[in-house]
Amino acid sequence: MIGLFKQKTPVNIIIVLVLGILLKLPVFSHPHAPLFSKTDTDLYSAIARYLSERSGPFFTAVLTFLLLFSQSMILNRFMNEYRMIQKSNYLPAMSYLLITSLLPEWNYMSAPLLANTLLLLIFYFLFRMYNQQRIRGMVFNIGLALGLCSFLYAPSLIFLIWVLPGLLVMKPVKINEWLICILGLLTPYYLYAAWLLLYGGWEWGKILPSLSLNVPGLQQSFWLAGASLLLIIPFLAGGYYIQVNLRRLLIQVRKNWSLVLIYMLVSLIVPFFSGGQNFENWIVCVIPFAAFHSCAYFYPKAKAFPLLLFWLSVAFVVVYQYYGNGWII
Repeated sequence: MIGLFKQKTPVNIIIVLVLGILLKLPVFSHPHAPLFSKTDTDLYSAIARYLSERSGPFFTAVLTFLLLFSQSMILNRFMNEYRMIQKSNYLPAMSYLLITSLLPEWNYMSAPLLANTLLLLIFYFLFRMYNQQRIRGMVFNIGLALGLCSFLYAPSLIFLIWVLPGLLVMKPVKINEWLICILGLLTPYYLYAAWLLLYGGWEWGKILPSLSLNVPGLQQSFWLAGASLLLIIPFLAGGYYIQVNLRRLLIQVRKNWSLVLIYMLVSLIVPFFSGGQNFENWIVCVIPFAAFHSCAYFYPKAKAFPLLLFWLSVAFVVVYQYYGNGWII
């Protein structure tokens, strides 16, 4: 199975799609309504209410799966395009769909799930900066994407402490280019404030994002421990193989991996500002984990190790879906 995903053939798109459907069958057989929380933004609340009132749970489940599949393809594309692994393959897409199957909340429509699409777009812009001479337009677009992302999921504003150092990692930037990035970030807020002012609904509370630091009260269980192990072990293995092959990689690729690592460290902070008590907020961490997992499947010379990781993960997902709590409701 791993050998199939190591090949870069168009047929693998269909194989990844079929694998994703099989891993997430309970999502379709027992569809779930969009997730709500007290800290949801007005934009996400409007989207979630529309899906709840105008569309059935099955349509929402299909839309959520298509979103996850699209995100896996975007991640796979820029990892191949920027040669973050020595050979182009479909392991990043497979890893993304496999990781998001470890917890049921990562398969329901939520604000952080929608935000992941824009965060992937920011990754793409940052990677493109390395070979560009004129970057001001791209820097503005990065800030604009982050601003729009915060309109869907307010805690994503914390990623500003990833974006600004990320600009320095990819290319030396000037202070005025940092200011351009911040200007792009503030643009959606300016337009929204202007709209509220014109239509008589002006309130500071509607413009400023609501953020509060808290410790999520996550319920401990055997399933959470198993999912955590299947996240951490391939991540550590992938990090080891990246370190071993680091000298063979181009300078740009090293910078790309540094950017992924910084993102991962920041993404572990973001859920503490979300105010939620469930696991859906932690899906912002899946992007870097999927990148590292793909290396754990690609680099080992012994075929038994990646095969064992893959089938253990699949077995855990299947057993959790039919014998655990949360998937089938």
